[in-house]
Amino acid sequence: MMTETAVQTAARRSRALSLQMTRWPSVTGSPDEAAFSEHLRAHLAETPYFTRHPDQLFTIASHGKPMTRTLVALARGTGRRTVVLAGHFDTVSIANYGALAALACDPEPLTQALIAELRGRPRNRAEEKVLIDFESGDFIAGRGLLDMKSGLAAGIAALERFVAMEAPQGNILFVATPDEENRSRGMRSLRDALPDIARRFDLDIVAGINLDASSCEHGGEEGRAIYLGSIGKFAPFAFVIGRPTHAGYPFDGTSASRIGADIVRAMDTVPELSDEAFGERAPPPVCLEARDVRDGYEVTTPDRVWLSFNWLTHRRRAADILNDFRVVVSGALQSALDTQDAHHARFQGGPVAKTQGVVLTYAELVARLKGDALERLEALDRSLSGGNDPLKVSREIVAAAAAEAGIEGPAVIIGFGSLHYPLVHLEQAGGAGRTMRSRLQAVMADTAKRHGTSIKFKQIFAGISDMSFFGHRPDAGETGILAANTPSAAFTDAAPAGLLSFPTVNIGPWGRDYHQKWERVHAPYTFEVLPDLVFESAVALLDSAPETHP
Repeated sequence: MMTETAVQTAARRSRALSLQMTRWPSVTGSPDEAAFSEHLRAHLAETPYFTRHPDQLFTIASHGKPMTRTLVALARGTGRRTVVLAGHFDTVSIANYGALAALACDPEPLTQALIAELRGRPRNRAEEKVLIDFESGDFIAGRGLLDMKSGLAAGIAALERFVAMEAPQGNILFVATPDEENRSRGMRSLRDALPDIARRFDLDIVAGINLDASSCEHGGEEGRAIYLGSIGKFAPFAFVIGRPTHAGYPFDGTSASRIGADIVRAMDTVPELSDEAFGERAPPPVCLEARDVRDGYEVTTPDRVWLSFNWLTHRRRAADILNDFRVVVSGALQSALDTQDAHHARFQGGPVAKTQGVVLTYAELVARLKGDALERLEALDRSLSGGNDPLKVSREIVAAAAAEAGIEGPAVIIGFGSLHYPLVHLEQAGGAGRTMRSRLQAVMADTAKRHGTSIKFKQIFAGISDMSFFGHRPDAGETGILAANTPSAAFTDAAPAGLLSFPTVNIGPWGRDYHQKWERVHAPYTFEVLPDLVFESAVALLDSAPETHP
């Protein structure tokens, strides 16, 4: 009988552990999420390495009630150089599985049930593709299997392969964090704790590999990749204040809905507002929420409308976004008022006075408040801080601040409604980033040849991810603008001093339709190629040999 190779062992272990971890539910904010780290700790504690080194396997507190925790597992070799392998274990809800919700976290039975469901009814084009994928045997379903427990399994398989080496050079620190699907509190709490962990074990952290999943709608060409950066995300809001009037006298006031409609028209999916860098283009902004802020029926025009947008970036910073958003909102406000004045003039058959409006940032609004008003606003923020809907929390605080300031319309308050995910890219790391890229280029070529496939660099990981907070120190100026213009402190990133900084990339599984009912992972790449790629990448980055660049 042929002896199983290290690569084959890692593939077998990765598949088995991926399926096992998927069977441990861990929906964000649930007791199952809080229990997951202990399940994984207990599993690793039974392995030979951590049986011998129990002090190198532990959990640290993150957040929540019940308390969620991050798992930390250190595999020691020689020297201080250390690579961190990181991934999250929380998942989105299983509600969209409907009648199959009971099977959502049991990959193989779920896959068969989905095949039976699809075969048993008419299918649209997208569902036809899903069925073809499942019937090929190359794809497996399961909530969180793709996003991203199979990434965690690849990291653990690489860790186990590392400790099985005769004389490994350097160290691997594996971490599994909660809460990526909400506001990355798991990664942010780990980031804050990492300096103490490094001091405790005398580690020099030189690189990080995030293990998150990507998607490819074709043959995997876009999924078999090492991502050099992760997209930035802003959530600008516009709180529109009109001047209400009875519906029978529409020109005696200004409808907030009219202004809001023009803002949406000026922002939503407008290609000229998309960001471009590294040879790639981000999607344009989209409107995530548009609502009339009142309860019940009234025969008056709307006086307050709330708008929130998702604006992804490849290069723009907070000041750029806030300034650009102000220009767009100011133009839309004036356009709405000019149109209303023109309608009014035609209706009454003669000229009318020009209607004026104002745009204020949230920071400018707060600057108008003093004493008791500020205290009341801070108390409101504290009372709402446990909420998980950032837009609802922000909307209530802005409404209260505008009332305290006595703002009359037409006016628009702008700011940021939820946590900002910073754009990150390997080029920000300078020489260390260039060294990392050079070494990974060689690893990609060797791994692709060994497995008879292709692997490439991609510039920007398209989904927001923990990578935004992994190995990166926030810019103080950026943090200040965001904090001043984000209504709730709960949705700002208050990073302590002394954080570690090291270059990071993303190397993870690929599949299709994550977060959806048809979420599925591409098994051949994820269980066979990925653990090998992660291991070889970590070993290459641990090499202490100097490297020069032209």
